[in-house]
Amino acid sequence: MRILLVGAGGVGSAIARIAARRSFAELLVADYDEARATRAPSVTNWGSGSPRREFLHVDDLADACLHLLEHYDAPGQVNVGTGKDATIAEIAGLVAEAVGYDGRTVWDTTKPDGTPRKLLDVGKLRALGWTAQASLADGLADTVAWYRSHSDHLREVG
Repeated sequence: MRILLVGAGGVGSAIARIAARRSFAELLVADYDEARATRAPSVTNWGSGSPRREFLHVDDLADACLHLLEHYDAPGQVNVGTGKDATIAEIAGLVAEAVGYDGRTVWDTTKPDGTPRKLLDVGKLRALGWTAQASLADGLADTVAWYRSHSDHLREVG
């Protein structure tokens, strides 16, 4: 069995995120955590906040890979995801809550929204008996904890 990491945006998006080592969620965490620390009155995000995104906790990805190694031996790909999405505005709100930021979120609608929706069809994986366990809120709380324990060692990418 071959395992190919493919993000909802395609192979390139998954590889770019791995190479950059800074995910969308981590960048939001950094912005909101800095705003909390500096007591900034607002955080500005690009777009309208209406596009929808799916997130998968890394522990769930590892668990899904092990499940597939034990229960799947057929041609064709199997999408690994939660099958649930949320708006970027909802995700930003959860990040703000997770870092303890109580200021405003401003949406800069002069900037692009990007793809309206990135959600995987996980029907095949569910039929094989696997579902993700980590909620979005729990995954973001883990990301905040990881970010805070490693923020001194992170490098800027861009």
